[in-house]
Amino acid sequence: MHDMAVEFALVSATLPTELILLGLAFVLSSVLGLERQFRRKSAGVRTYTLVGAGSALFTLISAYGFSAPGIPGTVFDPSRIAAQIVSGVGFLGAGVIFMRRDVVRGLTTAAAIWMTAAIGMACGAGMPVLALAATGMHLLTVLVLAPLTRFLPSADARRLVWLHYDDGKGVLRSILHAASSMGYETSILATRVSPDVSAPQVRVEMRFRGRPPLQDLVATLAEIPGVAAVRIRPDPTED
Repeated sequence: MHDMAVEFALVSATLPTELILLGLAFVLSSVLGLERQFRRKSAGVRTYTLVGAGSALFTLISAYGFSAPGIPGTVFDPSRIAAQIVSGVGFLGAGVIFMRRDVVRGLTTAAAIWMTAAIGMACGAGMPVLALAATGMHLLTVLVLAPLTRFLPSADARRLVWLHYDDGKGVLRSILHAASSMGYETSILATRVSPDVSAPQVRVEMRFRGRPPLQDLVATLAEIPGVAAVRIRPDPTED
């Protein structure tokens, strides 16, 4: 009967290459994680480093760990585990996306996690130049292109924000402080107090002028205690 045993070697001939590629994935994913940590995002250096290094490790295992030369009928397909990495990281990225009060947050974090996994896979597949180029593109996008968008013409200047908040609790003061700290100039256009004496609320129409995306301000205002609702609507007085 033919012997189907596979020889086991603690140190393989490809081990130095594998360690270099795994180390490169660790370094590059750490760089991406440090950038997100600096911006105080929900996923930081630990998450990105583990995703990138883990993706590289899975890819290396797929490429080098299941080859069994000399055994008849052996099927060697390193793409099978790589495909599962894409599915798994997609599930992980979906976990950081959430919606609150009509504001979607976490999309950039999810995309960055996905990009980190791709960089790790590129390292594991023996494509260090491609991994370095992708890391540079990521940093160029978040550090250069994203800030430049603040200087582009925006429809936010023609939009109004409607807020509902609890009356008599200093909520308006918190709203104005949050907007000012983000670089907005605030104009109060109209206010109306609800007739409910037991739970009085104020409905206020405001205009915010500033460089940051208005969506970011709305997400911040929605987190203020006492704010019941935040809505963005176009200015009906302008075309």
